[in-house]
Amino acid sequence: MAALMAPGPRVLRVREAAPAAACSTVAGGAAGRPLGMWSGGGGKVGSRRRRRERGDGVRAEAYFWDVSRPVEMEEIDSMDKLDDALRWSVENKQPIIIDWMASWCRKCIYLKPRLEKIAGEYPGVRFYFVDVNKVPQTVVKRGNITKMPTIQLWKDGEWAAEVIGGHKAWLVMDEVREMIQKHK
Repeated sequence: MAALMAPGPRVLRVREAAPAAACSTVAGGAAGRPLGMWSGGGGKVGSRRRRRERGDGVRAEAYFWDVSRPVEMEEIDSMDKLDDALRWSVENKQPIIIDWMASWCRKCIYLKPRLEKIAGEYPGVRFYFVDVNKVPQTVVKRGNITKMPTIQLWKDGEWAAEVIGGHKAWLVMDEVREMIQKHK
């Protein structure tokens, strides 16, 4: 069995089988041998056995993992903590991300751990969250929040960009990454 690195945080494990028709080739660890398609799951044991007997080429299994370590976001629960976060941004010339959420908002709760994973990808950027039901309304007004979840990027103590997360989580995460890259 050989392991090949694929683009991004993925490993492709190649198993050799009897040579047969293939859909593509793999260079490097598989030395340009054909790479057959194999789902690796589902179906009946008998059908997998028949495929093995027919010799469907090389089997590939992909394993996905995240290379970043989640970073717990700090809570902002007062105007003083918001001011401290903004002051840190100015002093360190780094952007901060603030996730404006509510404990009753299912989408907000769903996005929070994903944002913590993104925080692991950007060690210089600090991530915070604000539960709008637990803070004074002056804090919410300072962020100019009208919808939740709203993920804002602040740089040099000023609002720079935001993503309103009412759509698919993976799209929101892509937009947050783009926002950070643009203002980093």
